[in-house]
Amino acid sequence: MTKKLPPAIRDHAVQIAHHEMGHYVIARALGFATGGVTLTVTMDLRHHGGASIILARPISSMDAMKEHLEARMMVLFAGAMAQTLSSKEPTKKRVDKSKATAILNGELGAEQDYAKIRELRHLLRNIAYPDTDPASSERIAAELKEITDRVWLRTQTIVEALADTITELAGTLVDGMVIVEQWGRAADTYEVVLTGEMLERLRLVQGIPAFSVGLNSCNDAGQHRE
Repeated sequence: MTKKLPPAIRDHAVQIAHHEMGHYVIARALGFATGGVTLTVTMDLRHHGGASIILARPISSMDAMKEHLEARMMVLFAGAMAQTLSSKEPTKKRVDKSKATAILNGELGAEQDYAKIRELRHLLRNIAYPDTDPASSERIAAELKEITDRVWLRTQTIVEALADTITELAGTLVDGMVIVEQWGRAADTYEVVLTGEMLERLRLVQGIPAFSVGLNSCNDAGQHRE
């Protein structure tokens, strides 16, 4: 278990666990159905992680489509943001924006998340600003920036609100890591699988509050409904 993990492997595993639980927790908070979360780390610090997010959901209007695209972007942003949260200093549950940006730009493999974000924001812009001249590159750039900045800020707000849940679930994930016996060669890989059913039984998961994509929703946890 965790106590047997070499320190370097544990530190690396915690970072990736934060990343995957960031995807998982924010997806649930935004209404996506979810499956399991997995994590694998080798002795030489190669890793593979995954959080199963169910993308099938009804979309009956253009407004619902825009909300879905924004929510999906937020889930993708959340991994890099959550990876910057501190598990050693409970009072520091703030996202390190510069570090999160560096992660999205290629550190530790999260560039795949950012590639998806870039494509989704173009689709969202096409829907949100249908009258923009396709030849107006400056206006298009400004519209893309407005969308990205707004979605980033909203994601940061929710990640920080749910920082304790993310880091505690990440800790649970790392605590479950065991060495994998490799037939015919030395074991060099630690891994863990938390299935969807296992996660659903956790009080932390059951207690994840609902948030909306919009900045001023009365559905967010902690806001008063009049």
